[in-house]
Amino acid sequence: MEKLLEEKYLTNLKQKILSYTKVDEEWLSHEMQYYKKIRLNKGDNLVSEGQLVNHFYYVAKGCIFYYKLEDGEKRVLEFYTDDVFFTDVPAYVKGAPSNYNLSATEETILYAIKKSDAERSFNKSHQLERFGRLSMQEAFIKSFNRIERLNSRSNEERYVRLLQKRPDLFQRVPQYLIASYLGLTPVGLSKIRKRLGKG
Repeated sequence: MEKLLEEKYLTNLKQKILSYTKVDEEWLSHEMQYYKKIRLNKGDNLVSEGQLVNHFYYVAKGCIFYYKLEDGEKRVLEFYTDDVFFTDVPAYVKGAPSNYNLSATEETILYAIKKSDAERSFNKSHQLERFGRLSMQEAFIKSFNRIERLNSRSNEERYVRLLQKRPDLFQRVPQYLIASYLGLTPVGLSKIRKRLGKG
């Protein structure tokens, strides 16, 4: 069973790379050896503030949240769930210590590639370089769009949009983390849910 799941995850990873650009099957199969599996339990940290970020990650299964600790409170910037690439982009690009944390909200399986291995493959293959560029651009755009939504939409609009776009998060993530992600207090989120008949 474990072997079948592993094959499924690696097939999904290949398909995800191919969704960005065409890559020769032989070359892609060769590059897959550089992706190493990481298994996290609920509550485990993947990256802690102050740590260097030397990997680009793919979520095979599970949920990671990206957050900053401010006055003991977790300020959530993003959730990464099944079949997405992610990293702490600023720390990864600059080669600087992270100002953020990445932790699992549930049992999670990731595949990680070292920055040095990724860059080597980009130098050898224009196809993979295109994948790297587009996947990194996507991460930047997601961050920008989130900031724009926080500034331009009402609390209720942000909640409804999240409910429509990512309903699974409400089953997978504690409410206080969702509240933080939406720029709300847990009480504020609870009031919106009651008002909309979701509480």
